[in-house]
Amino acid sequence: MRITSLALLPLLATAASANLAADALGWAGELVSGGGKVFTTVKAGDVRTMDSWSYVDCGLATDAVQLKSIHVTPDPPVPGKNLTVEVEADVIEPIKEGAYADVTVKLGLIKLLQKQFDVCEEARNANATVQCPVSPGPYKVKQTVELPKEIPKAKFSVQVRGYTDEDEDMVCLDLFVDFMKRPGGGN
Repeated sequence: MRITSLALLPLLATAASANLAADALGWAGELVSGGGKVFTTVKAGDVRTMDSWSYVDCGLATDAVQLKSIHVTPDPPVPGKNLTVEVEADVIEPIKEGAYADVTVKLGLIKLLQKQFDVCEEARNANATVQCPVSPGPYKVKQTVELPKEIPKAKFSVQVRGYTDEDEDMVCLDLFVDFMKRPGGGN
């Protein structure tokens, strides 16, 4: 299962990161369950908090991708249901083949996954609406994915650090998802 978006992560990076985060949550669910399948931004690291998820744009004003907003539907996300992630971002520098993202997924303080992903390849595999090369300009990316049903009731964090093909900073995003809170107030 691939989820292009998180929100993961501005444009391709955000879009691809969302996909990667969903995959990581699925993987985490498998790990925790023993085999069962399982964001508007202002620079300066403002935290955007929703009921069960939040994100921090930890990027710099010089990053190749400038996040403007991340929205998810439904909010809060529901395990086993479709999740639509919409990301608005401005691309300042071209994003070319060779751009990559380092993604780390944690369950509390425990690191579950640390992996490097080819952003352009992830976008192709997810059939994303934006593909490499990406020219400078404003973009809005919307991607719908199915969340794994067996996501454990836990708090996850996803760190995304994206880099251009020339190893320049592309995007920095920290996501926090609390699956301990369930829709309707039931835990």
